Order: sequence, then structure tokens, then C-alpha cells
Amino acid sequence: MRKLPWIPAWLATAILLAGCATAPTGRSQLILVSDADMNRMGVTTFDRIKSQGKVAKDPGRQRYVRCVADALIAQLPAQWRQQPWEVVLIADDSANAFALPGGKVGVHTGLLKVAANQDQLASVIGHELGHVVSRHAAERVSQQFAADAALKVLDAGTGGEQRALLGLLGVGAQAGVLLPFSRKHESEADILGQRYMAAAGFDPDAAAALWRNMVAHSGGQRAPAWLSTHPDPQQRIRELEAAAPSLRPVYQQARAAGRRPDCE
Repeated sequence: MRKLPWIPAWLATAILLAGCATAPTGRSQLILVSDADMNRMGVTTFDRIKSQGKVAKDPGRQRYVRCVADALIAQLPAQWRQQPWEVVLIADDSANAFALPGGKVGVHTGLLKVAANQDQLASVIGHELGHVVSRHAAERVSQQFAADAALKVLDAGTGGEQRALLGLLGVGAQAGVLLPFSRKHESEADILGQRYMAAAGFDPDAAAALWRNMVAHSGGQRAPAWLSTHPDPQQRIRELEAAAPSLRPVYQQARAAGRRPDCE
């Protein structure tokens, strides 16, 4: 009987400790990189974007996106709320935004053509902040690190056995492991972002409205849901619509407490 390839102790330990980190939704995570390392990566990436001359020269809209972001950041858990945040309007026609470890937020000018009001903009920025709080970037880096290590371990095999193992890994990585995790990241960020916007005094119904705008803006061009790293837009809209009523009391309490963002 052929022996299995030797597995390094560090990889075995990483697998055993995969549940040592927990996302805000309660899901176990594999995290192999430190927050400090991820913060450095985020800051370096953000500085590179700015150095490429992508910062929009529009003080009025810059104040607008900063106002929305600040209201949301004030509702984050203390670890993230208390760190300095930089929010920048990026000159890019795509309807997008991003948040990076290290307290960096970028909002594309193209998003302001799709997000019809401050509540819809808050749904996108809140979603991106949800990725940071959930440490999704660190999880992605860790998954890739573990996958690369696994491929090196499999190199110890030869012939048909190695090809079979690599084939199984390819199927698992592309359809059974990495893509579902990525879709889970998006769904988790949706859940957290909608919570943050309600707690900040933004209407949680606006999250579904924003995605209806996104679908209209894209002209319905969309890859099949099962091949996408993002949830199907119509499914996403249904889930956001279903979650909004339970967040209505949170929104009303925020408004009653004086959290009434006036960014427009």
C-alpha cells in the first residue's frame, strides 16, 4: 500500500486550529495571518491607489461619502470604531466601493450614480465595513496560503495518484470550497452592513432598493449564480427585504436617540 505524502506539522496544526477564529455571525474561520500584517497590507494597497492619481477632486461629494461612512463607523465594535479611518472618493466610473484592513474606505464616483440617496450609499459602505469586521480578507489570504501549501504537499506524489489528487483539489477549490466561502463572505457582509446602517439611523429597506438599482444599472447582465463568487442579485434582494422588518425597531430606536444622518 502506498503511503500518503508527509504533511508538515504547521499545516496539520493550522487545520486543527481552523475553528479558533470566529466571525461575528458565529461561523468558524481559518485565520493564519495577524491583524497587524493585514493592516499593513491594507494601508500599502490604499496608498498605492492614491499614488496613481485616482483620488477625485470633488470636495462636496467627498464630504458626503465621509459623512455617511462616519455614521456607520460609529456603530462598529469598539476594536474597529476606535481606530482612525480614512475615507476617500475614488475617480472611477464603476459602481463600487471597498474597505480595507487598516481603516481605509474607498468609494467610486460611479457608485453615486446608482446609490440614489444616503441610505442606499450607507448600504454599500456598511457592507464593505462588514467585510473588514469579519476579517474576510485575512480569511481569503489564509485559504490561499493553505491551498498553496497543500499543492506543495501533493507534489510528493507521482503519476496517476498525483493527477487524481490534484483533480480532486481543483474541483473542491473551485466549486466546493473557495467559491461557497466567498459567497458566504458576501452574505455575511450583507447581514452586518444592514445591521450597521439601521443602528446608524439609515433606513434598512434601502439595502434591497440599492440592489434593485444595481440590477437595472447592469442591464441584467449576470453570470449564473452557481458560478459566481457573489450571491445572485435577486436572491440577495429577497434576503435583504426579508431582514429589513426585524431591523425596523433598531432603526427607529436610532432615530429616537438622535442618530439622524443628514449627509446629503
